[in-house]
Amino acid sequence: MPPEPLDSAIIYAPVGALVPAALKAVRKGGRVVCAGIHMTDIPSFPYSLLWGERELLSVANLTRQDGVEFFDIVPKAGIVTETVAYSLARANDALSDLRNGRLEGAAVLVP
Repeated sequence: MPPEPLDSAIIYAPVGALVPAALKAVRKGGRVVCAGIHMTDIPSFPYSLLWGERELLSVANLTRQDGVEFFDIVPKAGIVTETVAYSLARANDALSDLRNGRLEGAAVLVP
């Protein structure tokens, strides 16, 4: 948990289990945005995490610049991401691993 409630949180990771944790981390009236193309199922969570006008949104129109600005903040927040490289020929394997929860961290397609 952050030292004080956040105004908002953006989840780029495809891990649905992060949604309840992010809702806990935002203040009442705060917003959690799910910004991935795919996300694993979101586990059940108590209504109290939404109560207080917290918003949960899913968006697919974030820009590359949004990502660049976000990743400038990552080192300051102490976030460490593990990546798994997949060859371009194995893109379908990467998507399958993502959909079936076999991927921890981020998948990267490389030529």
